[in-house]
Amino acid sequence: MTVSPALSTDAVPTDAVATDAAPTDAVSAGAASARAPGSWAAAADGVSTSAFDGSRVRVVLMLDIHDGTQQEFLEAYERIRHRVAAVPGHVSDQLCQSLENPTQWLLTSEWESAAPFLAWVNSEEHLDTVQPLQNCVRDTRSLRYSVLRETAGVHAGPHTPPDEQLRTAPRVGSNVVRHALTFTVRPGSEAEVAEILAHYASPEPRVDDATRLLRTSLFLHGNRIVRAVEVRGDLQTALRHVARQPEVRAVEEALNPHLEQERDLDDPQSARRFFTLAAMPAVHHVASGGEAADTRRIALFYPVAPGAGAGLARLLARQDEAAAHAPDSPVRAATVFHRDDFVVRVVDVVGDPDDAPAFVLALRGAAGDGGVAAEAGRLLDTAAAGVDGPLTDDRTLLRLLAHARMRPLTDRRSPAS
Repeated sequence: MTVSPALSTDAVPTDAVATDAAPTDAVSAGAASARAPGSWAAAADGVSTSAFDGSRVRVVLMLDIHDGTQQEFLEAYERIRHRVAAVPGHVSDQLCQSLENPTQWLLTSEWESAAPFLAWVNSEEHLDTVQPLQNCVRDTRSLRYSVLRETAGVHAGPHTPPDEQLRTAPRVGSNVVRHALTFTVRPGSEAEVAEILAHYASPEPRVDDATRLLRTSLFLHGNRIVRAVEVRGDLQTALRHVARQPEVRAVEEALNPHLEQERDLDDPQSARRFFTLAAMPAVHHVASGGEAADTRRIALFYPVAPGAGAGLARLLARQDEAAAHAPDSPVRAATVFHRDDFVVRVVDVVGDPDDAPAFVLALRGAAGDGGVAAEAGRLLDTAAAGVDGPLTDDRTLLRLLAHARMRPLTDRRSPAS
């Protein structure tokens, strides 16, 4: 179980996170050793984020509740805990109260893997389920971990999972968290929205000694906005910081009349619902190679067949992993963002993307592998995108690339990033 982070009660506008630098296309990426897909060992960068490695997930939620609401909070938890236990992928949870401070509580939960947890925590069902707890909660902090090792006690029961079921090596990367939001604007307002989001004033990037806003990239596809954010340190701390900035509040108020999903940033519940349903978690990130002066950042909004979002995100992650260190790859880094049937991939690429459409689309295998092409064909709604022809053909891949590419609105980096 998890409670929607209290950061939403500050009307955190994560769609307006920015830094104070001028737009740039540069990206930094480290080097890693080439491995078979799914078997990345500890190395510099490489796969630093993955929801698809099969690891069990432990979620730790620290809660500070209002004075005197302990019994109310416990009763609300009792009413919802069996409903949460029925969510697919949920294994167990524990509710704990501090020995020293009766307003401090700890809620831990275990999940079969990251994918079902992310689907649950960003859903309307989750928002509705945990609503009875919200009036008691003053503040929260959510932490999410993959389980790498587990040591059972001497007298543990026979059902304790053995170490062999856990991931063998840690992911290694920099202290950077990636997140994205997606939302739609009213048809006909795209030009005005693009102007607002391309030219707003940037907030102060430094949050504290440990946290800094690094980079934000905004893209448009039809009437859909996608914003990718990179933060060094703690994401929630950064978002709280951004919510207090007058520059951010101004751009949020300017956006409000154009949004298809109405919101009231002065109403914590309305703001929480909007930003939860707009969340598009990073489910896979891989970096390889080194810095290049002509690297550019592009975003791809894939045409997903109904119900195939999770499968496509897995395929793209697998393809990125396999191609990460191909000597002819122009891709320096790639992040897959996914929720429901929305899949976006942000790619840092050297040169003209049209020169290597298979690499840029993460469908390199499709050009020479009928199995990959067939799998991609089932997961992509190419007909709806107006793309005809086999995915083994470069001309088809070029048409798919042209359809999927999002219009860049701004790409800003902090000078210290």
